[in-house]
Amino acid sequence: MTNSSAPLAQIGVVGMAVMGSNLARNFASRGHTVAIYNRSPEKTRAVIEAHGHDGNFIPAETIEEFVASLERPRKAIIMVQAGPATDAVIDQLASAMDDGDIIIDGGNSLFTDTIRREREVAERGRHFVGAGISGGEEGALLGPSIMPGGPAESWETLGPLLESIAAKVDGVPCVTHIGPDGAGHFVKMVHNGIEYADMQVIGEAYHLLRHAAGIEPEEMADIFTEWNKGDLDSYLIEISAEVLRQKDARTGQPFIDVIVDAAGQKGTGRWTVKEALDLGVPTTGIGEAVFARALSSALAQREAAQEVGLPAGELSTLEDLGMEREEFIADVRRALYASKLVAYAQGFDEINAGSQEHNWDIKPGDLARIWRGGCIIRAKFLDRITEAYENDPDLPSLLLDPYFKGELEKGLVDSWRRVVVAATRLGLPVPVFASSLSYYDSLRAKRLPAALIQGQRDFFGAHTYRRVDMEGTFHTTWSGEREELSY
Repeated sequence: MTNSSAPLAQIGVVGMAVMGSNLARNFASRGHTVAIYNRSPEKTRAVIEAHGHDGNFIPAETIEEFVASLERPRKAIIMVQAGPATDAVIDQLASAMDDGDIIIDGGNSLFTDTIRREREVAERGRHFVGAGISGGEEGALLGPSIMPGGPAESWETLGPLLESIAAKVDGVPCVTHIGPDGAGHFVKMVHNGIEYADMQVIGEAYHLLRHAAGIEPEEMADIFTEWNKGDLDSYLIEISAEVLRQKDARTGQPFIDVIVDAAGQKGTGRWTVKEALDLGVPTTGIGEAVFARALSSALAQREAAQEVGLPAGELSTLEDLGMEREEFIADVRRALYASKLVAYAQGFDEINAGSQEHNWDIKPGDLARIWRGGCIIRAKFLDRITEAYENDPDLPSLLLDPYFKGELEKGLVDSWRRVVVAATRLGLPVPVFASSLSYYDSLRAKRLPAALIQGQRDFFGAHTYRRVDMEGTFHTTWSGEREELSY
């Protein structure tokens, strides 16, 4: 049992898997005394044995002992598997805690679960905070980007603690209070959706350079490293170069060639797309990235297609297309940049729509600022996104910001079109490049084919339509005299 006269912990962490233990070590390294607990006491002991020298830890073998070791108001972060396991720990903590104590879920929970949990925990007199934490294992240890929701009162207590462990960019902590109840986990969900699109479009760039231009992984690593010095400067470009440069220790082959080309997913990308559909927000790049992962993992179908030999039609080469190797590399870089901009723009559109739907009052500029460091999608142009929303908090689309519009005018769109056409002629799949370009063209189009769709809907279902030349709602009696009726 905890000695009642011993110093108490400022923060506690439940769950001593890699993320939880690294987060606890991060707190301890910043001078905080940290209570730690795991359902299996052996894991708690292992953390103390391996990392007890990192700072001051108070290990506990029961929830009651863990709670007793925390100073009031007690603050405990849960880092366990999302779902029933999280609910079970919340119930245990809420039962052992007192009014005003704070339970923080730092996992990748679905935001609707967070809304429910915040309500249930509040009914028991405790505070509940759903906090998105991005940065992976390294970020948890050295400084993540943190997206906490929940009551503003909880932020007043938690803020200094979270700011102390968050990544810093220009001295500014990459954490802010996102909004009430599920706002933090909603933003983390969309962050992960952007991540899906970002990773996929980088993969498409790799695939084009490899199979259209014949560039081997080691040389491509040099190209990606060079790209990372300019407008594509980002964590994902940086690690892509590292992966491409790696040699397999067993075979000596490029490491990328011994990896099965079936991408896994844990659900946040799918959640992002499902919620976008409910909100009526076109996150096409994110959606195509999720579908691309699903198709990559449909190995039986893909193998069957190889056996049957689906026809490819007449294919071209870069030479057929009149494209030089260096020109093609430059076009792919510019198309990659443009497609990444669309992914971020669509993500911010979904966040704005979710904020309006749930009355969260999320500030997009704050998100761009805290994503500049610690998180997986950190990138140089997040500085520009921060400025864009500072200049116009009500910006209708990130693509309409003067800076990014100016970037698109620097030949990005022409390169984008050439790359999508080339990929189609070469028979190489580029779902995010292509869908992002189509989204861009739809956004800039004066008229869309939706007028015909509305006519069809009115014809078979009397769903009505509006006119461009007068106010009101109308229906044509298609099966009768084709008289136009107004409502």
